[in-house]
Amino acid sequence: MSAEHLLAVAATVPEQIDRAQTLARTLNLTFIEEPDLQSDVVEQFLLCTPDALVLQQTGRKRPGAVLADFVSGAVAHRRQFGGGKGQMIAKACGIKGALRPSIADVTAGLGRDAFVLATLGCEVSLVERSPVVHALLEDGLARAAHSEVSDIVARMRLFSGDAKVWLRGLDEAERPQVIHLDPMFPHSDKSALVKKEMLAFRDLVGADDDQAELLAAALDVARCRVVVKRPRKAPAIEGPEPSFRLEGKSGRYDIYALRRLEDA
Repeated sequence: MSAEHLLAVAATVPEQIDRAQTLARTLNLTFIEEPDLQSDVVEQFLLCTPDALVLQQTGRKRPGAVLADFVSGAVAHRRQFGGGKGQMIAKACGIKGALRPSIADVTAGLGRDAFVLATLGCEVSLVERSPVVHALLEDGLARAAHSEVSDIVARMRLFSGDAKVWLRGLDEAERPQVIHLDPMFPHSDKSALVKKEMLAFRDLVGADDDQAELLAAALDVARCRVVVKRPRKAPAIEGPEPSFRLEGKSGRYDIYALRRLEDA
């Protein structure tokens, strides 16, 4: 199977064909006019639908489509009932009282963590190096900009590219107070990969093998702290020991404190 056919672009309705063809050219992917979702040649389709851009695995027992959604489902529930400043990510990033640090989420993925931080009032920069995941995220933000969460996504700025390069290109005034990392962890136990987006992302982008270099770059650039999201039993990223940890039932945050947020 040739690499270019592992992922292809298609449209689900004729009105989306032009958009799909343009996206295929932009991403240097194959455009397929009539997608076969039971294909044994194409493993995943990037589908332009009337409602959203989605990533769809193929096969008879394929899971549902993956998309960036900031308006409905789990994200909406978390926004309304997720615990506000009491959430572990808020505590890890130093959100308390009136303090709302500037944050860079440099492993943006589908933007869920960044959206939580923006919901709490932070200005958040999102960096995503996978062009396909970036396209999903860009589509999700564009749809959300015309919804009831438009004021929240207005605090989110999306960038494409290698986070290490992006971080080192910031000038002094642009350095975020907090840098948030959630690198893809190379699970050996497939039962841990229960979420469909994790399965899709694993197949699409693989593990983040440069996470030690990314941590080093983040520590060089962050003004106050670096926050690393990890599975609870996973080892820390190679490098300096975290200053402290916050642990939950299935995950934890390793916090590298550089300077008091109140002093920044």
